[in-house]
Amino acid sequence: MIKNNGGKIMILKENYKLNNGVEIPKLGLGTWEIADNKVADAVKKAVKLGYRHIDTAQGYENENGVGIGIKTCGVERENLFITTKIQADFKTYEEARRSIIDSLKRLELEYIDLMIIHAPQPWTKFREENHYFKENIDVWKALEEFYKMGKIRAIGLSNFEIVDIENILNNCEIKPAVNQILAHISNTPFDIINYCQAHDILVEAYSPVGHGEMLKNNEVKLIADKYGVTIPQLCIKYCLQLDTLPLPKTADPGHMQNNADLDFIISDEDMMLLKNINKIKNYGEFSVFPVYGKI
Repeated sequence: MIKNNGGKIMILKENYKLNNGVEIPKLGLGTWEIADNKVADAVKKAVKLGYRHIDTAQGYENENGVGIGIKTCGVERENLFITTKIQADFKTYEEARRSIIDSLKRLELEYIDLMIIHAPQPWTKFREENHYFKENIDVWKALEEFYKMGKIRAIGLSNFEIVDIENILNNCEIKPAVNQILAHISNTPFDIINYCQAHDILVEAYSPVGHGEMLKNNEVKLIADKYGVTIPQLCIKYCLQLDTLPLPKTADPGHMQNNADLDFIISDEDMMLLKNINKIKNYGEFSVFPVYGKI
């Protein structure tokens, strides 16, 4: 049963401020692996609970459904924050430009709040030697164009390493607002997080529960039990206390509620323990995906 969403999910009313002044809700709903014909219902349930930040991507193949959820959720468009991503395989200005137009059409939106490059390399070349520096500059130019037109309120990156971020900072006009990366207990890339935060780039943490792998971690369970919270709650709070923005994915309203019920503080001592838990070895069956298979 869903509890009353009163004072305990205040996190849903809190925002970060991006480097261009745009406010972004501190907790978002991830929609990866939620089918296009089911995601509208997930969006509506999340919004009913108080979520205002929805994260999708061209590669998720569910922008149509997200758009339907936005239109039918009962909350005014201007009170929602919608993120989508340019497909990682699109590495020319023209491909990027067309894909932005296509996302606007699929979502049936006049503007997108945040649009980001899904990865510095195409997925089949992910984390290989070629960083596609020139190509990413070309894609960024398309994002800048639509940003200046008012069709995108903020632009950013995903899965970018420091060298990839530097390429954008050194060659482009508009600074990235975010870098969305895999970040959770037992796999926290502090070098990238520290670099981004030093350059006023917000880090968004996808898979804050390690795509479910943290549920199997006994060390994490012991600390969660100490606070009387679930493992997902501890994992999401950990990301927030690192000043990152967690994006837990779920279509279950009970989990949505639980993920936002974060009325506790992890002590400095326990944060240090969590920061130093042994690095995850693999993500099981999900290791076939590039972002999980090349840790």
